[in-house]
Amino acid sequence: MSVERHLAGLAESLAGLRGQASLLTRWGDALARRLSAGGRLLAAGNGGSAAEAQHLTAELVGRYRDDRPPFSAIALCVESSSVTAIGNDYGYEQVFARQVTAHARPGDVVVLLSTSGRSPNLLHAARAGRAAGASVWALTGPAPNPLAGVADEVLALPGPACNVQEAQLVAVHALCEAFEAALPAAGRRVS
Repeated sequence: MSVERHLAGLAESLAGLRGQASLLTRWGDALARRLSAGGRLLAAGNGGSAAEAQHLTAELVGRYRDDRPPFSAIALCVESSSVTAIGNDYGYEQVFARQVTAHARPGDVVVLLSTSGRSPNLLHAARAGRAAGASVWALTGPAPNPLAGVADEVLALPGPACNVQEAQLVAVHALCEAFEAALPAAGRRVS
């Protein structure tokens, strides 16, 4: 793939993201309400998507832009002892589902990132999140895909996997922007 072709693919993915800006604003509002009320966010992905899940939780526990109180957010992919023990005892398809079952409660949010939308371990995590009464949000590549079919809501982006993954990082930052903007209305003071 040439540089020009890569950048054209990224432009396609970003155009798809721009078309769903209202969804990210709505998610930011909902996340501000839920986390301000004591809920938590659980995030998971594989490979580069795992890094983006970790990036999202770091922005919520630390801060994105504004100085503010920390919020409960856990990247399930960085729980190395849990991931390896569950993978060994139950199979890799269960590494996130068992953690979601252990940690998710009604009112929580489970965010799953996948460029393909086909990862079995994320499909099981989505089902576990729904069974726990949490809201399941998926960031995926082009729909339809299996994860989009089992999540409560999906932000599906067009383009090749590498460009979808790049645009998902922009989506993570846009979600954090919307989250922090909604905090005052959710009853949390932003310093």
